[in-house]
Amino acid sequence: MSRLQVGPLTVGRGEKVTGYLPVPGVENEMPVILVGGSKPGKTVLVTGGIHNAEYVGIEAAIRIGKELEPHNIRGNVIVVPLVNRSGFSHRTMSMVYEDGKNLNREFPGNPEGTAAEKICDAVVKELHKKADYYIDLHCGDGYEELIPYTYYAAAAPGETGAVSRQMACRVDSGYIVASGLLTGGSYNYAAGCGIPSILIERGCVGRWSEAEAEADQKDVKNILRFLGVLDDGGQVIEYFPREIANVHYINAAETGCWYPRFHAGDRFRKGAVLGVVKDFFGQEMETCTALCDGIVLYQTVSLNVLKDGPMIAYGEYSAHQ
Repeated sequence: MSRLQVGPLTVGRGEKVTGYLPVPGVENEMPVILVGGSKPGKTVLVTGGIHNAEYVGIEAAIRIGKELEPHNIRGNVIVVPLVNRSGFSHRTMSMVYEDGKNLNREFPGNPEGTAAEKICDAVVKELHKKADYYIDLHCGDGYEELIPYTYYAAAAPGETGAVSRQMACRVDSGYIVASGLLTGGSYNYAAGCGIPSILIERGCVGRWSEAEAEADQKDVKNILRFLGVLDDGGQVIEYFPREIANVHYINAAETGCWYPRFHAGDRFRKGAVLGVVKDFFGQEMETCTALCDGIVLYQTVSLNVLKDGPMIAYGEYSAHQ
């Protein structure tokens, strides 16, 4: 491909272009950086801000887009630092401002649907379809704590799942999680279409730090080197993360006050009380009990939990590890 086009933006060999990708029917445009390598090769998509309050990924994507230069690239890199721009502008946690929907539940979207569905449709048509590989940068929401870990699209067809896992093993996160979903989320849907894809989780509780942003940058560059897209003389590092299986995503039965008993990264035994939900008189409404020996991946740390909203996510170790 001699020239790459994303919406109104085009980039050729040895060029770098910045601009905005409009979404039909949605007011806010997505910021985009296109890096056209000096040599031909594959195209890698990097996104941040699918969830607009997950600031580590957004800041890391901004830095990656600024740092990469055409003379070090074989192929192309598409960087979108902020997908949910309206949510960011209105500080709506991770929901799209116009309709209150979670983008990572709406893929592949609908061009005739609500704002979130239109954004997802634009991402699929203008970004996924131009990409050979995909790296999606996330972190904990403003009310969540988590440990760094990486999802990979294990259920993807053919070699897509295997390549996704190889990409995940170039992330210095300590843990990887095999995802069986091929719809709903951006990276899940892309993988279902044959694009090796991962989602990196790092950072939480509405904060970002230099160390976390730099860690994301380091990981993305390591993956780009592994894929043969970044040729800057750096070494490709393979990590050997612990694989987490059978993740349990536990939502609250009712709105109330949440009192967790553990922290992200803590290990526990089957039957342990992971936390309780109480009413406004201090009476216990719900007890969350571990169904297996496991580790807390992420959990709500705000006092409030919402009915059908997340309380905790935990997983058990793979039997062969």
